[in-house]
Amino acid sequence: MTEADSLIVEQGNGVANLRLNRPGALNALDPAMITGIARHLESWRSDPAVSMVLVEGEGGRAFCAGGDVRAARRMLLDGDAEGVNAFLAEEYRMNGAIAALPKPWVSLIDGVCMGGGIGVSVHGSHRVATEAAVFAMPETTIGLFPDVGTSFVLSRMPGALGVWLGLTGARLQGEAAVEAGFATHFIARQDLPALRGALLAGDAGAIDRMARRAGPGALAALRPAIDRCFGAGSVAAILAALRAENSDWAREQLSVLDRVSPTSLLVTHEMLRRARDLDLPACLAMDTALARGMTAHPDFAEGVRALLVDKDNAPRWTPPTLAEAEAVGVARFFG
Repeated sequence: MTEADSLIVEQGNGVANLRLNRPGALNALDPAMITGIARHLESWRSDPAVSMVLVEGEGGRAFCAGGDVRAARRMLLDGDAEGVNAFLAEEYRMNGAIAALPKPWVSLIDGVCMGGGIGVSVHGSHRVATEAAVFAMPETTIGLFPDVGTSFVLSRMPGALGVWLGLTGARLQGEAAVEAGFATHFIARQDLPALRGALLAGDAGAIDRMARRAGPGALAALRPAIDRCFGAGSVAAILAALRAENSDWAREQLSVLDRVSPTSLLVTHEMLRRARDLDLPACLAMDTALARGMTAHPDFAEGVRALLVDKDNAPRWTPPTLAEAEAVGVARFFG
């Protein structure tokens, strides 16, 4: 698929409208999309005819479901590890260029927004979510880690919220995503066409006028338990705190953590600890280094196989338990 197939770009009224166009793959980012977005970003940065970028996902089901990890797995199995590394490094450079763009980058998020989709949106100035928007960083389920610079975002969320989201891949919808910081504004889905029309006409102020105030919701009610459990100092301590919590919510978290890659849990926890003291460029550099080691680790290809290829949801992790992964350690991934 070429960039011409997977990206739709239109310009007028000072607005560059970028539409992700792989609806059959929930607009997952392929190499052509990433290089195309990066090229347009470079052009828009200095183009006086562009005062705002409006980003959307085609198809009605997703903004962007992430990077095309199935394609990355195929490349690994074909022996092209350097191709995978280049693909991810280019994606991370694109994420950094979004953050550095000195113009509004407005994402209209209606439907699935995960992984690379969060990378395309969260580093921009405006992330407008509807009640149908679903945000998550589920990388531990495929033997990876929350990448695309999200360690910078997750590590700065209130309390232990970012650790919870990073380790479990928990999903947040609409207003809860605003509470957490994945989104900046909430709008009812029925009002989205009117907002889109105003933005395409060049009226950036329409976001503040039309957005609804997102008050404390279910996420706020969970925060004390999240902070008690996921604020512990290690993955093992988090598991112990969840067992001591003895609630349905805690048992659900334990069930999730028992299914994901033990190595990914340890890498993610350490990454978020380090990210607190790093700026976004340094977090993206850490992603590049981690991706090289983590995609070469058996858990990545196995996790993608189990979740997205064979879909048996029965991954065979290496090593299979947290205790064994702790014994091996994860310092090697950080260099």
